[in-house]
Amino acid sequence: MEILFGYLLFLAKVATVVIAVVVVFGALSAMRRRGRHSPGQLRVKKLNEFFSDLQQRLELSMLNKKQAKQLIKKKAKSLKLEKNSESDRPRVFVLDFDGDIRASATDNLRNEITALLNVASKDDEVLLRLQSGGGLVSSYGLAASQLVRIRDAGIPLTVCIDKVAASGGYMMACIANKIISSPFAMVGSIGVVAQLPNVNRLLNRYDIDFEVLTAGEFKRTLTVFGKNTEEGRAKFQQDLEVTHELFKNFVSNYRPTLDINAVATGEVWLGVNAQKNQLVDEIKTSDEYLTSRAKQADLYHLQYVNRKTFQERVGLTASSILDRVLLNWISRLVEHRY
Repeated sequence: MEILFGYLLFLAKVATVVIAVVVVFGALSAMRRRGRHSPGQLRVKKLNEFFSDLQQRLELSMLNKKQAKQLIKKKAKSLKLEKNSESDRPRVFVLDFDGDIRASATDNLRNEITALLNVASKDDEVLLRLQSGGGLVSSYGLAASQLVRIRDAGIPLTVCIDKVAASGGYMMACIANKIISSPFAMVGSIGVVAQLPNVNRLLNRYDIDFEVLTAGEFKRTLTVFGKNTEEGRAKFQQDLEVTHELFKNFVSNYRPTLDINAVATGEVWLGVNAQKNQLVDEIKTSDEYLTSRAKQADLYHLQYVNRKTFQERVGLTASSILDRVLLNWISRLVEHRY
């Protein structure tokens, strides 16, 4: 009985949330057209201040009140002099790319690169913190092309791999003038893969016909529902080999000293072994590299953020509420059971 009551209470909460969302969306229907094309914005943060704050907080925690006051005055004076003086230090523009299978972060990356190319010089540096296990060829080809813009402008490009840069991720990384990897980051996977199920025999078992009509001999090579042929398989494999060859040539173009035939096997290496195979240049984390660069250069973190419409924010809020209600109810059932 108690479980039934909890279930009814859960349904009541869900109904309340759904009604509230419907009411809000109804009130905002007039704003929908205007909100669809809301532009994003570029956020810029100076990382030197971040590293300086970390150091100062630790130093203050180890000093008495008098020493702490003296340190704060000293830091304030130093900061004031720094702001009033013209800095001739080089600049490092820090970007982040967290790639999914569709390389969805490319849209933001292209805007960040467009912005920095308007102000960066050959004395500056672009640092990309890259994390991606690869994905669609066309999507990562476009993402890599955005980094080529930096190389073509003559601005030094450094890529840091803390966790993984494989397949399409390595396609992006290889463009860099210098690739830095953490010791256990996964690097490589210079290969191409495609897979799909085929349920044709299952359909035949239930006397279900599926027709595939094409104009052009190889318009459709392999299919999920139709009967696949040896000719279709051979053509599909040929297309994979062509794509793989293009991938190998692309990597060789930017890393000519690499023994491409030895590493383009689809294998993945951990950072230390990746360096031995010349897939990366240094073994170091991005934190270590940025900390050292902060002593000689001004670091600016660039992040292009898409502005969400009011409707999208309401939808995310409603989804979050539903998730919490559902998890709360499930946890209660578990408590009753155990």
